[in-house]
Amino acid sequence: MKRIAILGSTGSIGRQTLEVVSIFPHLFQVVAIAGGKRLDLLVEQAREFSPKKVAVTGEEEAKWLKEHLKGPEILWGEEGLNEILEGIDLLVLALSGSVGFLPVLKAIEKGIEIALATKEVLVMGGEIITQRAKKKGVRLIPIDSEHSALFQLLEGRKKEEVESLILTASGGPFYGMKDEFVKKVTPEEALRHPVWKMGPKVSVDSATMMNKALEIIEAHWLFDIPTEKIKVFIHPQGIVHGMILLMDGSLLAYMAQPDMRIPIGYALSYPERLNLPFKRLKTQDLLGLTFEEADSEKIPALKLGFWALEVGGTMPTVLNAANEVAVRAFLEGRIKFTEIVPLVREVMQEHKPFLIKDVEDILSVHRWAQQLTWRKIERC
Repeated sequence: MKRIAILGSTGSIGRQTLEVVSIFPHLFQVVAIAGGKRLDLLVEQAREFSPKKVAVTGEEEAKWLKEHLKGPEILWGEEGLNEILEGIDLLVLALSGSVGFLPVLKAIEKGIEIALATKEVLVMGGEIITQRAKKKGVRLIPIDSEHSALFQLLEGRKKEEVESLILTASGGPFYGMKDEFVKKVTPEEALRHPVWKMGPKVSVDSATMMNKALEIIEAHWLFDIPTEKIKVFIHPQGIVHGMILLMDGSLLAYMAQPDMRIPIGYALSYPERLNLPFKRLKTQDLLGLTFEEADSEKIPALKLGFWALEVGGTMPTVLNAANEVAVRAFLEGRIKFTEIVPLVREVMQEHKPFLIKDVEDILSVHRWAQQLTWRKIERC
């Protein structure tokens, strides 16, 4: 029985993780869960899965939980997140954004295996995370469908055999649409992804294509692949999740239904596979698949992702922090959809990157970029 903690249990990935766990109660035990503001759902989850510990963001939320939930230990804040890492075999990191950075470092320090859905932590500080994970012998198992695909395609292969990694992207809901339409996009429209059901931030990131920019950086750190070997293809159908081109000319592709429960199941059970009772691919699903190599010169967000990775050091940290703030401002109606990527670019252009020496370098640059982004928004 694998003991699991889920950070972000009330979000999209967290809920789907619990769904997979519920199908295999003899294989997985949910020892701890952590959520944000959706306290009613957190209570429901705690009553169904009986974790020993439940953590929330603030003290007020913790007080409310103690009044409405009897049984598990109620924890809160950074200290609470650290405490739920005790007595577990696997951490499922499903938090949105950079808030998962410090818990990942704590989990690595404790030697806990990590199923990683929060790509932002590797964008923010991939070098430190991967170095520490390697030193402690901690495995990072990706949950992102694209990186799960590449993880499976690359397993057992020598890095020298790989000519390129290919990440696929649906293009989001507005790919190919005219500028005059995109300028008027509302948050509600940006959240309607044509293929995937995702949380608010990742849905907006997908619409701007910033999600793929973040995934380029994530792939670099997860697989130790140089920037020039990473490519992006637009694939609207969402059936092929990743491909690798090998030195002998072979092209290997990973295909599955666009269902996050499949990579979640693999991350939970790795290296075994689960007999998942979900929809399978059929022959007709493979008809009419289309691919188009993404041109980063025509997709501003992609260009920023490659630029950040090529510059290195603290630049990816700035990209991530500025984007988090810009997406939040868009969802709050403070800026237009078409202002997100240019705002991130402005902040990156004002940053003087340097090599990261420790965690404090990452945290201080992250704060700087967030504060500068907010100041620019307030001046709009």
